[in-house]
Amino acid sequence: MLAIMATSHATTILNGSGATFPAPLYQRWAAQFHQEHPAIAVNYQGIGSGAGVNNFTKGLTDFCASDVAMSDPEIAKVKEGVIMIPATAGTIVFSYNLPEVPTLNLSREAYVGILLGKITAWNDPLIIKNNPGIAALSNLPPISVVTRSDGSGTTALLTGHLAAISPEFAEKVGVGRSVKWPVGLSGKGNDGVTALIKQTRGSFGYMEFGFAKNNQLPMVTLENKAGELVAPSPASGAASLATIQLPQNLRDFSYDPKGRDNYPITGFTWIILKKEYPTEKKTALQDFMNYALTTGQLIAPQLGYLPLPANVVQKAQEALTSLK
Repeated sequence: MLAIMATSHATTILNGSGATFPAPLYQRWAAQFHQEHPAIAVNYQGIGSGAGVNNFTKGLTDFCASDVAMSDPEIAKVKEGVIMIPATAGTIVFSYNLPEVPTLNLSREAYVGILLGKITAWNDPLIIKNNPGIAALSNLPPISVVTRSDGSGTTALLTGHLAAISPEFAEKVGVGRSVKWPVGLSGKGNDGVTALIKQTRGSFGYMEFGFAKNNQLPMVTLENKAGELVAPSPASGAASLATIQLPQNLRDFSYDPKGRDNYPITGFTWIILKKEYPTEKKTALQDFMNYALTTGQLIAPQLGYLPLPANVVQKAQEALTSLK
């Protein structure tokens, strides 16, 4: 669990919990913000988007964070109302543990097939099609799928994408923060999945780009909507973000962005606020969020996240002014 602990000198403490995807970035933001604003401390626990939304709904925290926007039924449970602020963005990547294969290209049919349990061997024809060198390798272990055990916005974004490109996946697994995977081991949080992949030869699982990058794990090149094989990178992620047009409420469910250069699994992650707070908390939250949307965006690429497009920052700052 990633946590940011308040200091005893702070006079205003903001408590939040949720997504593990952006937790390393929020940890950095909170520490640097506190240095500049010692009277305000931000406590954030990375416990998974589902648990974070649950805590927020119950009134246990001042804000929550989720890699998938809240649904209308979830919003209806928050009596003060909800404002969803895009805070950063990122890509969901597939990583694997197969030292014999330093690079891996997968078609849509191949990666859906792996996660449905239909493809269980690395020398399956659908994998060899885009990776002919694998055919010459012997004694490869079977594919061990690794998924999330906790309620996760990362899972929600991934399953949304998989359901959008595969009717079979939509029917058999569906979309959500928690789903019943047909196969696989499971780990808690992006860090739990990362650890399982690192220690399991032949494993294949999903995580946020920064976790794979920071752990020096290989990342799979995927076929996008245009039929192009695109590797996850800041450039391909930014190309995808540029195609997403956020509505007035800043809520988005873009599961398969268009464009030849776009990485196919890219999305925003939100900090979710109530519409009404006591004056002291409201001012502190506005100060922290304005920091996140300005100085914080300059820090994001250092940790493997995508800075928000300028038009999204503007919309988010406008939404912040509506806090009461």
